Amino acid sequence: MARSTKASNAVLRLQQRSNNAPYSMVTTANGHFYLVLGHDPDTQEKLCAPLEIDEFVRFVNDLKKEAPRKASKLDIAFEAKLKRS
Repeated sequence: MARSTKASNAVLRLQQRSNNAPYSMVTTANGHFYLVLGHDPDTQEKLCAPLEIDEFVRFVNDLKKEAPRKASKLDIAFEAKLKRS
């Protein structure tokens, strides 16, 4: 269960980073995962070969990098202070 949760969370993060594009994962009978794009099963685009869980999560995370988070001057100063202590 935790394996598929890790993979599905990676896909959810990808959807958020890509303005809710219709990404979804498919699990094979032998426990591998692959990523598809599209809603209709007849026209879905398969984006990778079946992968082990860690390879799949790495692949999904590398598709669209997260936007750099915005930080205020106070946030930056606080992080610098934490690093010094």
